[in-house]
Order: sequence, then C-alpha cells, then structure tokens
Amino acid sequence: MEFFATAAKGTEPALRDELRWLRIPGVRCDRGGVHFGGEFPDAFRVCLWSRVALRVLLPLARFSAPDKESLYQGVYAVDWEPYLTPRHTLAVTAFCKDSALTHTNFTAQKVKDAIVDQQRSRHGVRPDVDRDDPDVHLFLHLQKNRATLYLDLAGESLHRRGYRMQPGEAPLKENLAAALLRLIGWNRRTPFCDPMCGSGTLAIEAALLAADRAPGLARRRFGFERWPLFSDSLRRKMAELREEARAAIRRDPPPILASDIDPRAVENTRVNARAAGVEIAVSRGSVLRLAPLSPPGLILTNPPYGKRIAAERKFFAELGRVFATLSGHTVGVLSGDRAIQRAIPLQPEKSWTVFNGDLECRLVRYRID
Repeated sequence: MEFFATAAKGTEPALRDELRWLRIPGVRCDRGGVHFGGEFPDAFRVCLWSRVALRVLLPLARFSAPDKESLYQGVYAVDWEPYLTPRHTLAVTAFCKDSALTHTNFTAQKVKDAIVDQQRSRHGVRPDVDRDDPDVHLFLHLQKNRATLYLDLAGESLHRRGYRMQPGEAPLKENLAAALLRLIGWNRRTPFCDPMCGSGTLAIEAALLAADRAPGLARRRFGFERWPLFSDSLRRKMAELREEARAAIRRDPPPILASDIDPRAVENTRVNARAAGVEIAVSRGSVLRLAPLSPPGLILTNPPYGKRIAAERKFFAELGRVFATLSGHTVGVLSGDRAIQRAIPLQPEKSWTVFNGDLECRLVRYRID
C-alpha cells in the first residue's frame, strides 16, 4: 500500500527522519510531505506516533478530470463500501490548481454527489455531510486536470494535541514545534529551555518528546476507527499499538524549563502544561538574565517577530551577548524577521527555512564554545 503524510512546508526532512526512526518502510520525501509504504498497521503507527505530520492520507484513485462529468465518474468508480456506509458522515476538501475546474466548493460538491449517488443506488439512502467532525474526510487534489483522491486516516489534524487551553498570541502549531526540535538535533537527554515561551508550545513538545510519549495517546479515536473495514483484527492491532506506546513512556526525562517576561504567558504555559500532563519548570523572567543550564543543553525560542512586533536591534544584539556566555550550549532561534538574526552577533552553524502557516521563517542554530 501507499500512504502520504503531510507536513508544514520546510519540515519534510524532519518528518522523513521521524518515520525512519519509527521503522516505517518505503519512506520518500516530496513537496508538502512524505510518501511511505507498508500496510494499515504501519499507517496506524504513524498516526499514533508522529509529532511532525499534519495528516496521513491514503490515495484511493488517480484519474483525468478535465470537466465535472469526468470528475464525477472518476469518484463514482471507487468502491466506497470499505470506507463508508449511509450511517457515516462525510466531508470533502478540494484543492484546484492550473485546471479547468477552479472553484473548490463546486469541485468538492461534485465529489460528494458521486459518493452519495453510489450509496443511494446500493442502499436506498445516502450519508450525511458533517464538516466539523465527519466519520470520513476526503481530500481531492486537482492539478493540471489530474485528480488524486485521498482518504484521511487521522480525522482531525494531527497537530491538535488537545492541550492548548490558552493559545496566547500567534502561537506555533504543535507539529512545527516538534519539527524544530528534530531539525535542531536535540538528543532528549540534556536540559531544555525556552526563555520566551509564549503559550509554552516548544517546551511542552520538548517534554512530550523527552518522555517518549506518543501524541496520539491523547486522542479518543482516529478517523480510521470509524470505517467499515476497521475489522476486529485491526482493532486488536490498534489496541496493541496503544499498549506498546504506553509502555514506552519514560519516567525520568531531563529538566524542561520555560520562562517569559509577560505574566500572562507564564500563566498560559502553566495551564497548557497541566493539560498536557507534563512537568515543566515555568517562571517569570527576562531572557536577558538567562542563566546557563546544568548540565549545558538546548535553548530554543521563537521571539516575537514579523506581524506581531518590529525587531529591536539593540535588544537582539544584547540577547546575542547573553547567548555567547552559555558555553557548551546549543541555541536555536526561529524568526520570520531576518533583522532579528542579523542583529544577533553570533556566527550561525546551520539554518533551515520553514513556514509557520503562510509566514516564511528561518530556524538558526548556534553552537556556543
């Protein structure tokens, strides 16, 4: 079988490495995500364990769709019985690019029409549409009149971990935070600190990663658990995967610290950490008074930038001098404002371009000797 796990732009290498760490077969990077092979239990493991993926998709059909009739026929030709019955609810999301069909809502409606008509012809009744919490979520990608129809295994996007009670201002998505930790090369054994923590996403993801806690354990169920093909044997296999994940949780993670000068950010981080069930030492303080970690570890932060506030050159120059005192540490800074990184008087060791939503950002790693 073939699957495709989607990821935030720029984080595809992090997802590739994560899936290889999970020993998923046939891993191959592509724009916007990673292809992988295997059988349903392999895809279930990705849904359960991946911190970086947004969705796990099963391609159901590829066909030419230069007009609405060929789109309808291509969708109708799929046997929907393994995935859907009239008792299930349905949602379709369409993406159109460089094609004769350009209206995404119209295109999605034609996909729904074909599925509903097939169900009605076989059962005499039709499934309902539920855009908020569907049993079956389909994605149609139409480019240059070539259609690919995908079935979403996870249901709700995998970045939703369930702990964000207080989002704060312009928070990082959870999967992007996890990707930054993997890209920057944290070994999960040394201390971690985010000294401008905002709502605490980086620190919480670091705590979950250090504890080896599968993010999918927080989910009541995945989308595939509602499908007709989710047989008793697959149900038993999923129960085994969950039990193995619970047994893998580490009870002795390294210290995870988070701080911010804003008391609201401190409180938001505490609330979110409690919701995530992780232990984080949260405190109020200025990053300009940041003390070394003992032993040296990773400092990773996402300062306010871009659409939120203009970079203050003097502040970031001083911040660079603070970082320079942290001998033996690795420092990572994510920013959507190049002026921030130009103002830090340190030599970057490596950098990556990633996207926080539509905002192009740069993750820079510094090694402090």
